[in-house]
Amino acid sequence: MVSFFIAALVGVGVGVLSGLLGIGGGTVMVPLFRLAFGMEPIAATATSLFTIVPTSISGMWKHAKNKTSLPRVGIVCGLTGACLSPVGVWAANVSPGWAIMGAAAVVVMYSSFTMLKKALAAPKGGAAKGSRKACEKKSTTSDTAAVGAAVATGDATAASLTATVPVAAGGSSAAGAQAAPLEAPAIKLIPKYVAKVALIGVVAGFMSGYVGVGGGFIMVPLFVSMLGIPMRLASGTSLTAVCILAIPGVIEQAVLGNIDYMVGVAMMIGSIPGAIVGANLVKRVPERALRFAFALFLLLMAVLLVVNEASVI
Repeated sequence: MVSFFIAALVGVGVGVLSGLLGIGGGTVMVPLFRLAFGMEPIAATATSLFTIVPTSISGMWKHAKNKTSLPRVGIVCGLTGACLSPVGVWAANVSPGWAIMGAAAVVVMYSSFTMLKKALAAPKGGAAKGSRKACEKKSTTSDTAAVGAAVATGDATAASLTATVPVAAGGSSAAGAQAAPLEAPAIKLIPKYVAKVALIGVVAGFMSGYVGVGGGFIMVPLFVSMLGIPMRLASGTSLTAVCILAIPGVIEQAVLGNIDYMVGVAMMIGSIPGAIVGANLVKRVPERALRFAFALFLLLMAVLLVVNEASVI
């Protein structure tokens, strides 16, 4: 019972960080399950994957409601990823523990550097609200440039997938005019485009099953670079895919008896209200300092994972 309450409290912390920074919980849960709860490597990844699914469903619903995702892309990516997720689980079950945790350490370290890069790019001073406005402005400019580049090179698919910010009511484009809500662009699922989506899904699905993370750390940057999807739509599209591709892996882990349900459920109970709190704190907490601190925390977790596994071998 004590472990249940501890896991719930940890879940609150994970949820707060998720709400504040939009991170995937797997990069935090896997090292915590292994280092703080003493789980075996396969149990740490299985329990993390189990916990991620309901969280992703909640996030997917919110993005769909706000029209900040591309459902058809997410579904195609999720279905192809679902074919490889069980393969990733199988590979994890036949791999030595140090290999699983080594791969997890690489994922966590990558997330740390990504977070650090965002922290360095964020303006000094001010709360997350100001930083978010700056990012939105930069994203709008990038989206417009991407459309122009796509049209110039004849890439109709990328051009159609890159969102533009509508002009405010009244036709005014002057600075300070309020933009209309972002609308999802039209999608043309031509064979070449579907092949790219499927390739992303295959890679994300395998890594999701093997390391016990959602796969967003792979999908989001590839959605942006390979498919020309705006960053504002990439996260929601990724969550749609995660909801689908992670399910076969979770079922396989459950059949194999690798999931610690008590800890997993406790983490979910804590992370849901924690995410709400984190979302409400966005306007008050300095984003730059928070990202720096969290990037260092993730880096420390990755190092500790490597050291821990090296001592076990």
